Amino acid sequence: MAERLVIIGAGMAAGRLLDHLIEEAPNAFDITLFNAEPRGTYNRLMLSPVLAGEMGYPEIVTHDDAWYERNGVTCRFGERVEGIDRDRKVVFGQNGEVAYDKLVIATGSSPFIIPLPGHDLPGVIAYRDLEDTEEMMRLGEKHDARAVVIGGGLLGLEAAAGMAARGTKVTVVHIAGHLMERQLDNVAAGLLQETLEARGIEIICSANSKEILAGEDGRARALLLDDGRELPCDLLVMAVGIRPSAKLAQQSGLSTGRGVIVNDQLLTSDPSIFALGECVEHDGALFGLVAPLFDQAKVLAKSLLGQPAQYVNKEVSTKLKVTGCDLFSAGDFLDGEGRECITYSDPFSAVYKRLVIENDRLIGAVMYGDTNDGGWFFNLIRDGVDVSDMREMLIFGPAYQDLAPANVVSTPTPVLAEVSA
Repeated sequence: MAERLVIIGAGMAAGRLLDHLIEEAPNAFDITLFNAEPRGTYNRLMLSPVLAGEMGYPEIVTHDDAWYERNGVTCRFGERVEGIDRDRKVVFGQNGEVAYDKLVIATGSSPFIIPLPGHDLPGVIAYRDLEDTEEMMRLGEKHDARAVVIGGGLLGLEAAAGMAARGTKVTVVHIAGHLMERQLDNVAAGLLQETLEARGIEIICSANSKEILAGEDGRARALLLDDGRELPCDLLVMAVGIRPSAKLAQQSGLSTGRGVIVNDQLLTSDPSIFALGECVEHDGALFGLVAPLFDQAKVLAKSLLGQPAQYVNKEVSTKLKVTGCDLFSAGDFLDGEGRECITYSDPFSAVYKRLVIENDRLIGAVMYGDTNDGGWFFNLIRDGVDVSDMREMLIFGPAYQDLAPANVVSTPTPVLAEVSA
């Protein structure tokens, strides 16, 4: 008899888990899938192209109704789970309870909303799901619409670029001194800012938000900065980070920290309950990128099937999903004692590359304008490869590794290759 498996959450991690389970053991479980959103799994990473008008929502659906029906998954979409009775092994949905033999909590994360005065006004949203995307799309239908985005990280810039592509006048407000400070150095961030400003997006860095002002209709009408400037808006988007959604697990008595604490098999403190994705905390780490979530899904599928598996957190890379803005970042790219930096700069073509080496290992890379070799550099970082033998030509990528320095044609005048210890 098939075991009863209940999964709470139908995000990308849960979708990948289902893919593995159906492929490896299609009859092992009687699966019930809850999702607070009124739909199944879609590629959340592709919401940015949907917002920009480059794709339609149906194109980013990964598991449609026919898929769930074909694979015998009972769907409880648009229904929140309100509690878990661990003694009875029952999940309480808004429309009734469901018993389980094994339970997976995949509740994802929630956007962090800065508690500014006015943060709860109508017209203040996060950028997290399809509904948020559709609200930003509707804004583009209005004449002379204005939007303010708080947050100059990945998500904020994708939201800004998408709305600008639809004709909305966008201002990005960022508290740090340059955009994407966790992924980019100031040179690469400067090139990115120039590209975005050329599209009509206003960028204000080193700016502190003070208050969201309301209009006569009760909706947000402007963001007030602490220097007194008012930035008018018809919509204000907060994109300043996420927090694991661990409240359900915490209320159920499971061990939680910043997220739902799991071991290497993605097992929680309850031997019948597992957790997956952005809601988990593993070995002190939290997760906000898709690559580790997919690794977790593969491990969890084996754990559920009683097969040996161990999740190991790996190095990840970052790319911005904005057409015409090619950037790549991986590892630790900050200066430090005992580190040396190799820099390639071509201002004319707006190409910039920076590599950081420590103890003959590549530990960080930042690239803008030409990211074709990003995957190769990422593998060197991830695998801890000794790069001493390729040191002289490393910045030029894999195509040059069989060439001695004397065989390389000198670079054009606009290109500067610098090495600094």
